[in-house]
Amino acid sequence: MFSRRTFLGLSAAALTAPAWPGFATAAATPATFTLNLANNSGSGTVYAYVTGTTPDNRLVLIAADGTPYYPPSPSATLTPLPVDCAINVGSGRQVSVPKMAGARIYLVTGSKLDFFLNPGPALVHPSFLNTADPNFGRTWSFAEFTFNDAQLFANISYVDFVGLPLSIALSTTSSGSQSVQGLPSGSAAAVASELSGQGSNWGQLVQTDSGGRVLRVLSAQHKADQFAGYLEGYIDQVWQKYASQPLTVDSQNPGVGVFTGTVSGNTLTFNNGESFSKPVTADVWSCNSGPFTNAGSPARLAIIPRLAAALNRTTLLANANQPTGEDPAQFYRNAQTNHYARIVHSKLPDNRGYAFPYDDVTPGPDFSGSVFAGDPDVLTVTAHAM
Repeated sequence: MFSRRTFLGLSAAALTAPAWPGFATAAATPATFTLNLANNSGSGTVYAYVTGTTPDNRLVLIAADGTPYYPPSPSATLTPLPVDCAINVGSGRQVSVPKMAGARIYLVTGSKLDFFLNPGPALVHPSFLNTADPNFGRTWSFAEFTFNDAQLFANISYVDFVGLPLSIALSTTSSGSQSVQGLPSGSAAAVASELSGQGSNWGQLVQTDSGGRVLRVLSAQHKADQFAGYLEGYIDQVWQKYASQPLTVDSQNPGVGVFTGTVSGNTLTFNNGESFSKPVTADVWSCNSGPFTNAGSPARLAIIPRLAAALNRTTLLANANQPTGEDPAQFYRNAQTNHYARIVHSKLPDNRGYAFPYDDVTPGPDFSGSVFAGDPDVLTVTAHAM
């Protein structure tokens, strides 16, 4: 199963460029692909930024003139990026993109973004959490991609926030075309309204400017302290259930296998010896803390996503056969659930887009919002109206 975790290798909140995850031994992809930047935002001022890490582990950006730029290491932190890397999209723009991993395509309306360098060099990305960041009050979002010798993999992600709506489409030289519609125009305000109406602390996920205009809506993982204890009642029920009957988790990889587990005390232990202490809400929201920390054997790395996905969707109590027995119609039906993910998916025309890190776990249908091919030609990223 393809996933943004495998191909991007980048924490969505990271401030610096990620490590290169490795290449196939023989190149199958072209040296570059064409990035087509489209403006359907209603704004005459749209800029794009493209950045990632090269195969030899160098930070790279695409400069405003469309050429690759490899920044030198600065002598001080938060040094302004010395070369203009704001690609003026206008009514449309195409640039050629070389191999890079853990990459992002930022789009912003109304003004440019400010990027900075730390020694390394390490790129300081725009912050959606730090109100002192010059980019905080601007309207922007990003798509993610990795382009290596095996394929181009790109996706739309709402793992961090809902902001400027984007869509993506991939054409290839011989294997057809793919597209992800993304959230439609006006979605940030619509998601904000529904979350605010949800009660509890969900309204605290909405960020607005000084005039009350919605800038973005955060994933609950970024306000985890406001949700302490939120899912614990549900998790307690899950742990009680599997103390008296087995839980089956299919890795969906014949080379890894299918595992059964039962709970003793506060520990869920599988027949391969992997064990999981009882998670708390913050572990579920982040999918990468406590018992879900992304480390360990291949079996553990297969079990973690399936447990975390079922807890985000609150289906683990009802379905003891994960994820094979999952029914998407039953996702997010519990009163205490990941309402951010529920509402985001309810707004997606094709139901595709990562609303939490393991949204690619599926019994069949694709919820992940990704496109990928070994023969990429043109990747189109379109900005839509807020």
